[in-house]
Amino acid sequence: MNASATLQPAVVRQTVEDRHWLSSDHCATPVLELLHALDWTVVDTPEANIHATSPDGRVYVGWLPEDPAAWTRDIVWRVQVQPTESAAWVQEFGTHTPAEVVAGFVAALVAHSPR
Repeated sequence: MNASATLQPAVVRQTVEDRHWLSSDHCATPVLELLHALDWTVVDTPEANIHATSPDGRVYVGWLPEDPAAWTRDIVWRVQVQPTESAAWVQEFGTHTPAEVVAGFVAALVAHSPR
């Protein structure tokens, strides 16, 4: 049985002008709110850098806006993971990466971690 084209749902696509892309506002709030909600240990330094550790101690998230070594490499976020049965790995995000993207990355990481 063939359905007529008039019975098919219309495909609605946003125009390019309707898209609102994330851009960095150089604010850590979305990530910090997530980490606090997850009950991570969060410590800020006098230099305005922030270091957070997961409750099990296997994941570190650093917001490093005033770390000269990070700025030399053009990063501001560092996520380091120490799995139980494999080698540690690191993901770093540049100075123009929106905090919402980093929060999404951390949320996905936590969602897929063993409880």
